[in-house]
Amino acid sequence: MASAEHARLLRLATRAALGVALSLVLAKALAWWLSGSVSLLAGLTDSLLDSAASLVNLIAVHVALRPADKEHRFGHGKAEALAGLGQALFIGVSALLISLQGLERLQTPQPLQAEALGIAVMLLSLALTAALLMFQRKVVRETGSTAIHADSLHYRSDLLLNSSILLALLLTLAGWQRTDALFAIGIAFYIFWSAVSIVRGAVAVLMDEELPVAVSTHMHALACAVPGVLGAHDLRTRVSGTHWFVQLHLELPGSMSLSEAHEHCVQAEQAIRRHYPQAEVLVHADPPEVLKSPTTA
Repeated sequence: MASAEHARLLRLATRAALGVALSLVLAKALAWWLSGSVSLLAGLTDSLLDSAASLVNLIAVHVALRPADKEHRFGHGKAEALAGLGQALFIGVSALLISLQGLERLQTPQPLQAEALGIAVMLLSLALTAALLMFQRKVVRETGSTAIHADSLHYRSDLLLNSSILLALLLTLAGWQRTDALFAIGIAFYIFWSAVSIVRGAVAVLMDEELPVAVSTHMHALACAVPGVLGAHDLRTRVSGTHWFVQLHLELPGSMSLSEAHEHCVQAEQAIRRHYPQAEVLVHADPPEVLKSPTTA
């Protein structure tokens, strides 16, 4: 179960992302309406989809934080990975719309108006996005949330997108009329690549991909370092939202009593959880003679 502080941070991060996205939608809509910039339209389209994605994220995190129940004994953490797939869909659609608008404007360039307002809006967008990213980085570092990490990836792409739009507006103001459309197309390709990255991360969680080898190796070493433990094997890991699920077999002397074996299993579990508090550890004890049996699984 997620700690109360983790739950508070996750809920606060999703609400902050939605608030920033909606604020940028209003600002960019006004600037695009007055300037006619296709790169600003790209930014507006992206912010609209960000709002939808952040709303999906808020709902997914709310579901993921529910405690385990009879139908979901391992909790609801994979709702975050499903939200990541939803975000990737939103981002992919955003990239397609932006590229189409950019190609159209590249063929029929139009002069921009109210460039100063557009530049001011993009500076505001950069400031708000940078502040949100700093907060999201803190939340991901403390909770390990898949959904917030996915959210931060596409807001990181927004930082580049907003910087590109700002540069495009400045160059257009200097007389480079086609720059606006060219930047919009380039931004579309970058956004699409961000969607691919999010899909990879979400699929890894949904397919129960193992934790990195370095983490598993460290967990194995921690278990083996418990006094009296002869070794460990069959260590398996998977991720579900902010939770890690770990199981392993602990090799203990066959002469050890059941109570002593249980105590060693508890010590191995605690050793792993001290370093990885988000891990739920299940330990099974094996005597050496069982390991030598040809029928051992």
